[in-house]
Amino acid sequence: MAGQRKLFEDVAAGARPAAPQGGMIDGRAGGSGAGTRRALRIWLALLFALVVAMIAVGGLTRLTDSGLSITEWKPVTGAIPPLSAADWAVEYDKYRQSPEFRLQNHQMTLPEFKRIFWWEWGHRQLGRVIGLVWAAGFLGLLAARRMPPGWTLRLLALGALGGVQGAVGWWMVSSGLEGARVDVASYRLAVHLGIAFAILGLIAWYVMSLGRSPAALLQARRVREGKLFSMSTGLMHLAFVQILLGALVAGIDAGRSFPTWPLMNGSFFPADAFHVPDGQGGSAPLWRAFFENPGLVQFIHRMAGYLLAAFGVVVWLRGRRSVHAATRGAAHAMLGMLAVQVALGIVTAVRAAPLPLGLAHQLGAVVLFVLILRLRHAAQYPTVQSLRG
Repeated sequence: MAGQRKLFEDVAAGARPAAPQGGMIDGRAGGSGAGTRRALRIWLALLFALVVAMIAVGGLTRLTDSGLSITEWKPVTGAIPPLSAADWAVEYDKYRQSPEFRLQNHQMTLPEFKRIFWWEWGHRQLGRVIGLVWAAGFLGLLAARRMPPGWTLRLLALGALGGVQGAVGWWMVSSGLEGARVDVASYRLAVHLGIAFAILGLIAWYVMSLGRSPAALLQARRVREGKLFSMSTGLMHLAFVQILLGALVAGIDAGRSFPTWPLMNGSFFPADAFHVPDGQGGSAPLWRAFFENPGLVQFIHRMAGYLLAAFGVVVWLRGRRSVHAATRGAAHAMLGMLAVQVALGIVTAVRAAPLPLGLAHQLGAVVLFVLILRLRHAAQYPTVQSLRG
């Protein structure tokens, strides 16, 4: 009886079990918490915006043929532009030694050179700003001991990938400064753009994950939609391949070669698709056609676009059946942007890729890629709706 009385006295006294604790990022250890997670998310969102701007400026640099105007890679001292007439003369003389000037722009004046110089300088300067913003945020979190558990290696890898991107950028530019080339190698341009989208995708995923606590993500994952996640992952990979193909198109100005649709100058498959002149009256090896023949490169880009659109519809059909309203909304947004991007691609091709349409098509790829990631994230971590909702 004494034991029973003690039990009922505890209940009457209002004894309650301890409340469940959130994940480590929400705990007090190490100075992490909701405030730190919010600050980390804002910092990553700033990096995201800067990378999007970098992609846009890089696209404009390519479309204005400005990428080869600076013939040296000076990661630190290159941040200072020419400040005097003598400095400009030195930069202009360096450019006059390049194949692009000698073979294509030999009539370019100094004022015209300044215009393309500023595009490339701005592109590189923006890359430096991104590096500084990353370093300030990363080192600041470490110094303040506010780095959330499990995030040090992720953010360090993000910065390392940015450093690789800078080196790849020079590797790309250097390909247009040798031999008889007047443009950068298209496959190097594709690698450069691919890394930019990889960085963008990682940042977007991190920002979406930081929108909820680790405890909430863990709980949401218990009701993940595995099939939709797998399908959206496949769609993400296909979209990434299509972005690389778009870079090949831009690298050789293939978008201006066949301004007709749905046929390519009256044919489904372009004539001489596997021919690339070798400069000696013959034909280059077959494999080079997949990178240097405008007709074949654009044909592959078009076919991949049709495949991406068809698969996107299949993924949408799966996503719209989700029991979660947020996931259905993410599927609808993805499909809507996919339709816009297909239309932009067609109009850009028909208009022979003018600069505004070319830039819009590239930014459309950014929006579509992020929306695919958003759908993938919603499938992996569904936002559970209330029964009343």
